[in-house]
Amino acid sequence: MKAMIFAAGLGTRLKPITNDRPKAMAEINGTTLLEITIRRLINHGFKDIIINVHHFADLILEFLDSKKNFDVNIQISDERMQLLDTGGGLKKASWFFDDNTPFLVHNVDTLTNVNLADYYSFHIKNKALATLLVRHRPGSRFFLFNENKKLCGWENTVTKQKIISVFSNSALEQIAFSCLHFIDPSIFSLIHENGCFSIIDVYLRLAKNHDIYGYVDDQSYWLDVGTPEKLKRGELEIDIEKLIATN
Repeated sequence: MKAMIFAAGLGTRLKPITNDRPKAMAEINGTTLLEITIRRLINHGFKDIIINVHHFADLILEFLDSKKNFDVNIQISDERMQLLDTGGGLKKASWFFDDNTPFLVHNVDTLTNVNLADYYSFHIKNKALATLLVRHRPGSRFFLFNENKKLCGWENTVTKQKIISVFSNSALEQIAFSCLHFIDPSIFSLIHENGCFSIIDVYLRLAKNHDIYGYVDDQSYWLDVGTPEKLKRGELEIDIEKLIATN
């Protein structure tokens, strides 16, 4: 199976750690976030991985070389000339997903032991264009789903901005995105945006005519380590080897 790791971001929330390194090279008890993510993917059957790079990209390349790419096929999508955001970054890497098989996208600063096999099975069963990992947790930005967990919109509860892509007779449920996605490669023929753009905007546009689902996971461990405080929390909570091996 194939996967993409989003690792190109500037990591501004992680400053001052990211003053001299990319967020992918931030560490949990001596192990980089990139290594944790790669090893977990490998342990769950992903042997072809592409990583986008921008901020301190050379440090990521040197790290991968020192690890001999963890003995799997790792490719680089180079965004050093222009940071493309999630949508643009995914589109630039589209050449990698040429086997007509759904693939996983995983943020490098997201740590989780979600059961990837169950998650993938849900995606296949629903014949979804994309299936977004979501959970009920505090926040201000939420996807909006109908009773069948089909994506209908998005809402920011602070700014009161709301986007409704699909009308629903039932009340829509707010569920927060957990920064993993299973995606069918047919999505690339539907992405008309160019340059730097968010995949969230693409999902909201495509939800009008395509099936995009939320996979609700409230039981597994999940932590966004995008801030120094969350990174320290991860160091206290996480047994790295167990996290990598789980499910």
